[in-house]
Amino acid sequence: MAGIGREATRSSWLPVGALLLAMLAFTSGASLAKRLFPVVGAEGATALRLTVGAIILAGVLRPWRVRFDAKTWRPVLIYGLAISGMTLLYYMALKTLPIGVALALQFTGPLSVAVFSSRRRIDFLWIAFAVGGLILLAPHSAGAPHIDPIGAAFALSAGAGWAIYILAGRRAARDHGAATASLGVAVAALVVLPIGLAHAGAAMFQSQVLIMAVAVALLSTVLPYTLEMFALRRLAAHTYGTLTSAEPAVGAAVGWLLLGEALPPIQGCAIALIIVASVGSTLTAVRDRRNAGAELAPLA
Repeated sequence: MAGIGREATRSSWLPVGALLLAMLAFTSGASLAKRLFPVVGAEGATALRLTVGAIILAGVLRPWRVRFDAKTWRPVLIYGLAISGMTLLYYMALKTLPIGVALALQFTGPLSVAVFSSRRRIDFLWIAFAVGGLILLAPHSAGAPHIDPIGAAFALSAGAGWAIYILAGRRAARDHGAATASLGVAVAALVVLPIGLAHAGAAMFQSQVLIMAVAVALLSTVLPYTLEMFALRRLAAHTYGTLTSAEPAVGAAVGWLLLGEALPPIQGCAIALIIVASVGSTLTAVRDRRNAGAELAPLA
């Protein structure tokens, strides 16, 4: 009996560990991508990540086996456009913002989806936490740590793209399952590649740049997607949402360790408030579904 209990505990921790590893890989990929910015810019780094990621995912998931018609193509196109906008805007934000701050601002996208999908008064509390975090990140006094307003605008816009990504991704995943990720990244690569080429040109094809691009694509696209798919099949929606809310904190830690992006206490508090808002809104949404008798399903 003890052996069975240990096995059950081990199996329950495996998806949690996979999800935490996915967040670590994604944020590590972002720190590596920032090292490409001086050579190919944020535009070139985005194009390389999405193009290489699309090639790898296509080889793994073989999306050409999916049958399409005019109706099923539309959500995939919207999903791919959301990925392109979200990724490009996020990398543009990383030009001037630490990874943890950019992720915290970007998290306003999924937070908005969670809050506006609920009708409980307590959601105003989570909104207050999120607004409080944003206020702390704003340069509201002469002595406040500097946050580049243009970078913040890029990160918030990336959050809007993330919200569209969530809504469109769920619709596309219902039609095409796991192949959705490959199809969406392929569409995003086709959109962003001309932008990257126009900005960086031949610099994108330097051998060292391409080697780093493969690493960024593996860390930021292929590995997180694979690990998240493993976790999503084994975790309840509220557990998944709660754990992923810690991503800004993981990003802040990775940025500090790999890039020396030490955050002042006020920005750490701001990130904490946004994480609390995200966790609270996730748990509230789950409670609403339970009260309504809806069956919980993993996020798409």
